[in-house]
Amino acid sequence: MEKTYQPEQIEQRWYQSWEKSDYFAPSFEGKPYCIMLPPPNVTGTLHMGHGFQISLMDALIRYHRMMGFNTHWQVGTDHAGISTQMVVELQIAKEGLTRHSLGREAFIRRVWDWKDQSDSTIKQQLRRMGASVDWKQERFSLDEGLTEAVKQVFVTLYEEGLIYKGQRLVNWDPVLHTAISDLEVIPHEETGSLWYIRYPLEDNSGHLVVATTRPETLLGDVAVAVNPEDERYQHLVGKNLILPLVNRKIPIIADDSVAKDFGTGCVKITPAHDFNDYAMGERHELSRINIFTIDAKINEQAPPAYQGLDRFEARKRIVADLADLDLLEQITPHQLSVPRGEKSGAVIEPYLTTQWFIRAKPLATPAIEAVKNDLIKFVPETWEKIYFQWLDNIQDWCISRQLWWGHRIPAWYDEEGNIYVGKDEEDARCRNNVAPSVTLKQDDDVLDTWFSAALWPFATLGWPEETQELRTFYPTSVLVTGFDIIFFWVARMIMMGLKFKGQIPFETVYITGLIRDSEGQKMSKSKGNTLDPIDLIDGISLEQLLKKRTQNLLHPKDAARITKMTTTEFPDGIPAYGTDSLRFTYYALASTGRDVRFDLGRIEGYRNFCNKLWNAARFVLMNTETHTIQAGSPRVYSLADRWIRSQLQHTIQKVHHYFQSYRFDLLAHTIYEFIWNEYCDWYLELSKPILYATEENTYKESTRFTLIDILETLLRLTHPLMPFITEEIWQRVAGVIEKAGNTIMLEQYPLYDQPAVDLEAEQNIELLKNIVIAIRNIRGEMNVAPNRTISLIFSKGNTAMKDRINELSIYIKTLAKVDKISWTTEIPVAVATALVEDLELFIPMADLIDKQAEVTRLAKEIHKLEADLAKCKIKLNNPSYVSKAPPHVVEQEKSRAEEIETAINKLQARLIMIDNIEDKVTE
Repeated sequence: MEKTYQPEQIEQRWYQSWEKSDYFAPSFEGKPYCIMLPPPNVTGTLHMGHGFQISLMDALIRYHRMMGFNTHWQVGTDHAGISTQMVVELQIAKEGLTRHSLGREAFIRRVWDWKDQSDSTIKQQLRRMGASVDWKQERFSLDEGLTEAVKQVFVTLYEEGLIYKGQRLVNWDPVLHTAISDLEVIPHEETGSLWYIRYPLEDNSGHLVVATTRPETLLGDVAVAVNPEDERYQHLVGKNLILPLVNRKIPIIADDSVAKDFGTGCVKITPAHDFNDYAMGERHELSRINIFTIDAKINEQAPPAYQGLDRFEARKRIVADLADLDLLEQITPHQLSVPRGEKSGAVIEPYLTTQWFIRAKPLATPAIEAVKNDLIKFVPETWEKIYFQWLDNIQDWCISRQLWWGHRIPAWYDEEGNIYVGKDEEDARCRNNVAPSVTLKQDDDVLDTWFSAALWPFATLGWPEETQELRTFYPTSVLVTGFDIIFFWVARMIMMGLKFKGQIPFETVYITGLIRDSEGQKMSKSKGNTLDPIDLIDGISLEQLLKKRTQNLLHPKDAARITKMTTTEFPDGIPAYGTDSLRFTYYALASTGRDVRFDLGRIEGYRNFCNKLWNAARFVLMNTETHTIQAGSPRVYSLADRWIRSQLQHTIQKVHHYFQSYRFDLLAHTIYEFIWNEYCDWYLELSKPILYATEENTYKESTRFTLIDILETLLRLTHPLMPFITEEIWQRVAGVIEKAGNTIMLEQYPLYDQPAVDLEAEQNIELLKNIVIAIRNIRGEMNVAPNRTISLIFSKGNTAMKDRINELSIYIKTLAKVDKISWTTEIPVAVATALVEDLELFIPMADLIDKQAEVTRLAKEIHKLEADLAKCKIKLNNPSYVSKAPPHVVEQEKSRAEEIETAINKLQARLIMIDNIEDKVTE
């Protein structure tokens, strides 16, 4: 083996070998286990959330594959309607073209060309993450099979009356000219204004004051609402107001949803431009007046003075006109959440338009029952409440988009506007008895991307055909996804799976947290705190990192802030950590919480963990590969051998439990603790007295076997988490113990072996560890050099304890640098002491330290710490500092003061110990 662990030399080589050997394909033997990869956008690249979820899914797949399951991890990409169309439109714009000048067919060909050239990026990144997906079964959401499935689902739902075309309020992007989903609407906290506008009463007896953040929508007001319990306005309910600037009569209505304490307690109602107002309008049968064009300009429904104005220009004109008419009472600053389009950055408008919808409630009822009846389990279970809350209040789903890239809606119109639905035009004519002489035109819109995504668990397996994959792997085993798409994807897959397969799509929904930065902030391009998992794997220079973080900012003014932040955090760029280090970091952070804070300090630590494993393997191979190791030979194991074998069984038992309960954080911690502490720090050291003994002894051969046998087992145990380093080491280890397999990923995962548990060995090694740790602590506290040998005296302890110490003596002498062990019944003088179980340990100190020099050194340390403590207390006792400094800074200062006080107390205790030694020497 190379002296140093270099992931860049092994990772891509092993992945290529695995893929070429077809190790990722299902075996079609054994119990099926299937995961659907949430399809990443074909336009995109992996972000930290992708890397996190891919690592979790791959660990589950590799674990179950090694457990003998017939595993299938379905890979695929999504056509990402808006994102992909935007990319290509920007490309052709450089040629002076638009999609309209090209025409639909030519434009779609250009998009397919771009997709064929660009979709390799996301696939290569999946490979870099070690994803053991079945590439031969890769699907694309616009491939022929999925297109057929989408058409069949649409036609079926339409014929059953569950799909309809109608006019409702949607999220409208005035730049992209399409309806968009809630997930594509990003709320931005911004400083705006609250305008207080006077609405005169029809009888000239006064006015009501309405507070609004969008005065331009006044032009579409159809009522003013108050709370029925608000005594200020109860006498006015039923009367009319005169709508300012429009001079239209509008009623005053009462509705329980009005908050009495917001603004003036009077709310303007614009059903065509506000979702809450739309619902209120339905309750009170109010009219809907749409005042915007698709560009968010004022249309002909408004007074001529405002027609054609952009909405924000109209806002200025309206506010000025209200002021001229003395109808503007006041303007106050107001913090508000502004909905912006994720892709365009434009302010999104609630917009009344004709779209295609799915009646969601009939589909939601069986989806609710499936989870209530435990057919589907959420992990953590708390997410079920969110799922139920949304489905219990589900609204009809807008499934049409005003785009060209996507599944074109399979509906045709005649010249009178009659609708004919079918899988294609011929099918539509046949189903509806349309004569050949009637000219039909297909709907220009495409389906929402989430429509095809909802069919993913069964459509990717071949539905509507009854394929072997569909029969074997549906329903799938577990869905791994984020909480942010429980509504958009999880619930809809359950609804569609139950509707079209009559079965749940998956048995478990494992909801992951959201990856945030080390400060707890959501990672976003606008904040400039994003990290690319591939950059963490390969490393990236500061210059390249700055370019990535600032090149696509919606607001270029943020570039200076992001540059400063990045330069401070990564002055030397990001070093290469390798895939295994990154993956293990993800597992260690995968708690049950909603948020996952990613700290580069953790990945640095797990890179060191890989180094530790690598170096341990080198030590083991150097001590075993020149010897004949026969796995089946009878052996007499040493105490240390028995102990590490027993500890391994406890670890294996825990690992299985944590895999089955999706506690990846505890799983990673368990494996880390066993490899780093038990195996590397303790067992390798415990093996040395036996291996390095000059004389032959009973345990040498069994120790060699145990060294490599345990290493081979823990490599299999760790493989699902860190596939590359474990394969590289296993290939070398397997040859020593004559393993016949070609790859670790197809080996049997370690199983719990209760007879190998040895409680007596565990108790004795625990006693040994406590003794060694006590001696090392004394050495550290008394500043005794680590290489200086010492004498050790035991007091107390019965015959059985003396026998235990005798068995441990070879290890104590080696691990604690002890040259002599003795027993006494009297308390010796000039010693440092420690208590371990029923034993009292004494270490004679007179010849080990220069007492006066040690007193002087400790006094200097105490003096320096007392000065630091005084500075902390000056800050904390200053009311101005405490009130003005950020709370987390004050807390850090308090913690620092406490740490300094603790350190001073420890040093003073050492001084007392040295003084006692001096006194006893004098005696």
